[in-house]
Amino acid sequence: MEYLLVPFHYEYMRYAFWVGIMVSITCGMLSCFITLKGWSLMGDALSHSVVPGVAIAYYWHWPFSIGAFLTGMIAALGMSFVKMKTNLKEDVVTGVVFTSFFALGVFLISLNPEGVQLQTIVLGNILSLDVTDLYQVSIICSLCILVLILKWKDIFLVSFDPIFAKSLGLNVNILQILLLTLLSAAAVACLQAVGACLVVAMLVTPGASAFLLTQNFGKMLIFSIIISVISAFFGIYLSYFIDGATGACVVVLQTIIFAIIYFYKRMRREAA
Repeated sequence: MEYLLVPFHYEYMRYAFWVGIMVSITCGMLSCFITLKGWSLMGDALSHSVVPGVAIAYYWHWPFSIGAFLTGMIAALGMSFVKMKTNLKEDVVTGVVFTSFFALGVFLISLNPEGVQLQTIVLGNILSLDVTDLYQVSIICSLCILVLILKWKDIFLVSFDPIFAKSLGLNVNILQILLLTLLSAAAVACLQAVGACLVVAMLVTPGASAFLLTQNFGKMLIFSIIISVISAFFGIYLSYFIDGATGACVVVLQTIIFAIIYFYKRMRREAA
């Protein structure tokens, strides 16, 4: 029994569990809105758009979250602006922003390779977090969760039917920018936990799994958070014993849960 409790004896593991749970709650909630709105590619674009911001932050000795959030917001607002001013489809605009920002980030890192490790940004390293990172991620996630709790009904209406939301007097553009801001903040919080490449999985898979379980949005939020937290906790826990990449373990576990739910629902339909 003592052997199973070994991970909790180490401070860096306790930090990892805390950050993993905070990030998973935030992403679990946002994942439902992304699934409903069909913004999975938007999450992917934002997760890679923060890379040049991290490189700039390291160069100027800023907190990495400031640079990452700024470039994430620039990317989000840029995608919205281009979509409104052109006839290009959303996936095309997202693809252009995603590739250009990520390439810019790689270019900036190549100019100062000693300052920041590309592998750390792309794959994350939740086991290297210190107290500053802990407070930083906790504040970002807490603010995101608070805003979502207060405004989830309005954001839900805008995501489900923007025309109906506008007829009710809601400011659709402001609420969409708010959702993009929350996505950018979540991408920043996830960056150190799972890296830029896996942020999209954290933002999409829990909501997709919950959507298979229920069509009620309130229940969907609860299921998504539960799936996300379970995946984060046990992914981090198992990574200690199998010596695997922690962020990858979390995402693989999310995918396994999605597959189990999918095949369970399929067998139920066939049995009926």
